[in-house]
Amino acid sequence: MSQRGDPRAERLDEDTADTVAAAGRFRLYMGAVAGVGKTWAMLDEGWRRHQRGSDVVVGFVETHGRLHTAEQVRDLEVVPRKVVEYRGARFEEMDLDAVLARKPEVALVDELAHTNVPGSGRHVKRYEDVLELLAAGISVISTVNVQHLESIADAVETITGVAVRERVPDWVVRSAGQLELVDSSPEQLRRRMVHGNIYPAEKVPQALSGFFRQENLTALRELALRFVADETEEDLLAFLERHHQAVVWETTERIMVAVTGAPGIDAVVRRAARIAARAKADLHAVHVHDDEAPRVKGALAEAHTVATDVGAHWHDVQASDPALGLVRFASDHQITQIVLGSTRRSRWHELTSGSVVRRVLRFAADAGIDVHVIARRDHRGDAEAPSAPDARDQN
Repeated sequence: MSQRGDPRAERLDEDTADTVAAAGRFRLYMGAVAGVGKTWAMLDEGWRRHQRGSDVVVGFVETHGRLHTAEQVRDLEVVPRKVVEYRGARFEEMDLDAVLARKPEVALVDELAHTNVPGSGRHVKRYEDVLELLAAGISVISTVNVQHLESIADAVETITGVAVRERVPDWVVRSAGQLELVDSSPEQLRRRMVHGNIYPAEKVPQALSGFFRQENLTALRELALRFVADETEEDLLAFLERHHQAVVWETTERIMVAVTGAPGIDAVVRRAARIAARAKADLHAVHVHDDEAPRVKGALAEAHTVATDVGAHWHDVQASDPALGLVRFASDHQITQIVLGSTRRSRWHELTSGSVVRRVLRFAADAGIDVHVIARRDHRGDAEAPSAPDARDQN
């Protein structure tokens, strides 16, 4: 997966691309909350790699007193931790220099979002330790809970009422070559909590009535599922763009609305946004360039504003044939549904000049893409009208 949205990710690409590639992998196990089995899965994979002959060490693992998790360490080599005194107390942290000096093929490093104890090393956050290991050519397997992602932490605080103090930038998580969700149903997690498999017995009642409430666990699980699904979708689209441009894979809905300077196009964009929202799909607003008059340019600017307001991705496309340009864009971007505004041209104009709508219907049917033709409204209202049958029903 590529790193996006942070200049530090770009620097990591430039400075350590060769060494990270040589390291082979950054693998990350993600979960909705504590107790789903992330650390268990990390240790199990490390031990299996060790059994196959890989040089694997435990850089840092936090068992939280869970016997079954501790048993998963088995005969793996554990790099001794660094002991640090801070404010009169003793803490243990990963000894980054010791792991670097040991230089294993694979290091297991638990809790990616962890904040290091001041004075324990040169980095504030554990994810920075992980990046240094990767840059040194060491593969890393790590764990993280979805609530610790920077883009999600605020939403989790609102949902649960619990402050999320330890956070990790999204670009670090997205830089993982392999991201795997360790999933568990809310009911199963609460049973594990009652049986003492997550927290000590004295903490169970407070956890079940607080952070581990059924509705909280359901919401956190959905956030984790959606994040991993988005990552998978981006990887799939990149693969299809490289290998299967002419084939539409309907793994999820992807909606495109064709934007022109015609009156009423803003209502068509809003209608497309409602279709996309119901399908929980991204919306792409596509305009095919030609020589627009000033009046048309003004309408396009208004449509662009509406598209931005409804969260659509705007695209300007150069094509001599508008219908062909629209369908080619749809095919290239794995669009599953195209939304068009109906034409207001006269029947004579359509017969002499050809109908863009009819040509889109024909081209889209050949490409296996469904088409909705939306009745245009004037500016006095935005009432919904039923869409036409898809392209394959209109031939």
